[in-house]
Amino acid sequence: MSTPAIKVSSSSTFLRRVLALDAAVTAGNGLIYLVAAGPVGRLLDVQSDLLTGLGIFLLAYGAAVGFLAARQVPPSGWVRVVVGANIAWAAASLCAMLFDWLDPNTAGKVWIPLQAAVVAGFAALQAAGLNRRQRG
Repeated sequence: MSTPAIKVSSSSTFLRRVLALDAAVTAGNGLIYLVAAGPVGRLLDVQSDLLTGLGIFLLAYGAAVGFLAARQVPPSGWVRVVVGANIAWAAASLCAMLFDWLDPNTAGKVWIPLQAAVVAGFAALQAAGLNRRQRG
């Protein structure tokens, strides 16, 4: 008896690629924060201890998203978790700026909203890919 092959649609391929790109960017950012917390902290005027903690978190999160991207058909529920987490990250980053939770220099004031926009973009693309896949 043979096992039927799983048909992977182009919408699943798109979603997997967006998840994989998110995983790579997130893990790369986390690695930089972790191994270069001091220099990056000085560049952005953000505490290096905060960057170290964020680096560990981002590496773990990037690995989890990468695992999800490696699935032939990423489970919709887990993709929704990633979308929600990305939206929360973007919102928290913007709130950190708006409510002065951090006091970065000019480079930090550019970097923080910029990375928030990238993360929000990943969330939008992931949600679009999930919707596209569900529509068939």
